[in-house]
Amino acid sequence: MSSKQKNTYTDLQKPTKSNWSVLLGAAFLMGSSAIGPGFLTQTAVFTEQLLASFGFVILMSIILDIGVQVNVWRIIAVSKKRGQDIANMVLPGLGYFLAFAVALGGLAFNVGNIGGAGLGMNVIFGIDVRIGALITAAIAIGIFLSKEAGVAMDKIARYLGLMMVLLTLYVAFQSNPPVGEAVFRTFAPETIDVFAIITLVGGTVGGYITFAGGHRLLDAGISGKENLHQVTKSSVSGIVIASIMRIFLFLAVLGVVATGFKLDPNNPPASVFMEAAGMVGYKMFGLVLWAAGITSVVGAAYTSVSFLRTLSKKIDQNNSKVIIGFIVVSTIIFAFIGEPVLLLILAGAFNGLILPVALGTLLIAAYKKEIVGDYKHPLWLTIFGGIVFIATAYLAGVTLINQVPKLFS
Repeated sequence: MSSKQKNTYTDLQKPTKSNWSVLLGAAFLMGSSAIGPGFLTQTAVFTEQLLASFGFVILMSIILDIGVQVNVWRIIAVSKKRGQDIANMVLPGLGYFLAFAVALGGLAFNVGNIGGAGLGMNVIFGIDVRIGALITAAIAIGIFLSKEAGVAMDKIARYLGLMMVLLTLYVAFQSNPPVGEAVFRTFAPETIDVFAIITLVGGTVGGYITFAGGHRLLDAGISGKENLHQVTKSSVSGIVIASIMRIFLFLAVLGVVATGFKLDPNNPPASVFMEAAGMVGYKMFGLVLWAAGITSVVGAAYTSVSFLRTLSKKIDQNNSKVIIGFIVVSTIIFAFIGEPVLLLILAGAFNGLILPVALGTLLIAAYKKEIVGDYKHPLWLTIFGGIVFIATAYLAGVTLINQVPKLFS
């Protein structure tokens, strides 16, 4: 390895005493990447529509999320290769498509993440949203300028992730939700919304998110069959973190809408925090929104660029600089253009394809000796992954049919 590569933030301390910290950091990186501004809005809207039965949707999505996450992280770990390299070995050229799709999706959603973080600062301090976005971008860039950027990234994901969970738990208590009804309907729903289940799966482990922690562990040197147990635990932990946040937010919203309160369609989660805990709750929402935004900015930039590293030696040698550039471009787009509709539509269409394409490819790779050696992938994981592949492939088809015509309208 060249001296330049050794100086990049991805070459962390070899996994010894810091193993636990890296594993937890990878879990929080994935979990907090999933908890973006869209996550907050999506959860609030579905809860208002399905009420206590949304608990069943959350339960089913958690099961499917684990099926995706464990499959992807284990295959990355045992092959000691990033997702795009595995895809190119399964079908030459597929890795380039995957890298392009992840990078485009990551860029578009990073524009939204920057905007969400800026709005969070607006709620907290009353400053202009664009100024808040610029401050957030500067903080994110500072993380990747650090000599110990990998460690800094792990810490900010852990601390801000924990803060989001605790603040949302407080609001859930304040809203006094019908917990008994929520538990009962989680296992005996009045309504089963299959589309909502698949949408939640895509929002939690879709696009770049499912690879975030897997690539992080690979960069930290935690890979190979000898580390599969740790990798599996870390992958499940990432889903648990995102799911705990989803459950607390679900309960907070349920407590509010159960009284007949109608959420503000312009900002559903903000109206929940305000109704449950007044102005203090509204300021808490600002903190949650900002934390959700900046952790997603870090996760999206890191993972998107990790897909480009092996496609170009220059990107690999200047990895942290490219990540910073990625954040700068996202911020410029938001500051001067806003959230461009065309880019978001394109990214949404590609994002719908990423999960089934990536998952299907990795499931094939799990049975290729030139990729995984003598590793034997558990049959139940293959079946589990196959079910999710079919479901998300269907959703991807629906997404393309609905979104592509908008490009020409």
